[in-house]
Amino acid sequence: MATADRTTAQPPRKPRRFYEDLTFQVLAGMALGVAVGAFFPDIGKQLKPLGDVFVRLIQMVVGLIIFCTVTHGIASVRDLGKVGRIAVKAIVYFEVVTTFALVIGLVTINLLKPGVGMHIDPASFQTAGQNVHPAAHMTFGEFLLNLVPKSAVHAFSEGEILQILVFSVLFACGLASLGDKAKPVLETVDTISKALFWVIRIAMKIAPIAAFGAIAFTVAKFGLHSLVALGALIGEFYLTCLIFFVAVLAPIAWYSGFSLLKLMRYVREELALVIGTSSSESVFPQLTSKLTKLGVEESVVGLVLPTAYSFNHDGTCLYFAAVSVFLAQATGTALGWEAQLSLLAVLLVTSKGGAGVAGSAIAVLAMTLAATKAIPVGSIALILGVHRVLSSAFVFTNIAGNCVATIVVGQWEHAVDKERLHTELDNGFQPT
Repeated sequence: MATADRTTAQPPRKPRRFYEDLTFQVLAGMALGVAVGAFFPDIGKQLKPLGDVFVRLIQMVVGLIIFCTVTHGIASVRDLGKVGRIAVKAIVYFEVVTTFALVIGLVTINLLKPGVGMHIDPASFQTAGQNVHPAAHMTFGEFLLNLVPKSAVHAFSEGEILQILVFSVLFACGLASLGDKAKPVLETVDTISKALFWVIRIAMKIAPIAAFGAIAFTVAKFGLHSLVALGALIGEFYLTCLIFFVAVLAPIAWYSGFSLLKLMRYVREELALVIGTSSSESVFPQLTSKLTKLGVEESVVGLVLPTAYSFNHDGTCLYFAAVSVFLAQATGTALGWEAQLSLLAVLLVTSKGGAGVAGSAIAVLAMTLAATKAIPVGSIALILGVHRVLSSAFVFTNIAGNCVATIVVGQWEHAVDKERLHTELDNGFQPT
């Protein structure tokens, strides 16, 4: 029997040439985009739609993919107690890790002090700040109310990931309660999911073009000098992200029995893509597929990964902590440790429920600064020129952190095929 299996086994897949690798194509597109934006700025400014079209293609289906993934994963298990355990463990993990991220962000920015000495007059932002409209500070009651969509259609049409997740979990639990009667619906959901992933595979073919257009526009609009004008902040933030990887994510991965570096190599195409697009939403479908291929049960991936997109913003928390204190330093705003602890508490709330869309961090940052009632909201204008450079780092960190979280929670639930996990990580991702 074993002989027959070996006889019928398919031959090894021929390795792809380096230029066929999506990571290479995305990085090449970014390099070309920098060149076009720097030397042909008039052309570069016209290329923004290339990136926007790609992000919209992903946004077009990501809500439905979350619905299908969560519904099929939970309803297939039928054990609502297990669903509850997974959710509680995931939320606890997210809160602990994001708190570590905020503390690291605050400590590093206070030690390096990149904004001290800039002596920016807060009054100078009265005009500049008119284009930044901070949202009102959301109370805990409003946060709870915002979890439930006015209608399922509204959640999907507005792209509210957290609301889609809530609706999907409730719908999946309803299907699970029906037992075998729900099989036809589950088969339909699975079929729809496969069709949506086909759309994603087609969209991914233009990912290098999207990265090219996004970077070309950024360099053309703000100039190369914009990438280094606030070099101290950029260097501090990239160092902070590196410290988070070394001090938090790597030990968590090591303790859980897998290599963080191998995991990052496995999802390197997605990591490279978010550097160019600054949108974590653009890689959600691919991560769902890869994490399942790594041996994490579908029910865990279907619940933990979408939840992580709303609650586990490791990189974004680093960004909020660093930029908030930087702006206080730059404008001479007194911000003692008591005020910074209050800021940390605010960030633990405002960092939740983000949509993962490029640029959304600016709106949340404005809301955070408004909640502090100390740091001028208009001072956000200081970092607009380098926000794109910073967002590449924090979205990169978000994606890596979400992958680690999904595997760790899966292992807590004994829902990971460890042999398959190590085999896949050792061999690297091979497209099927």
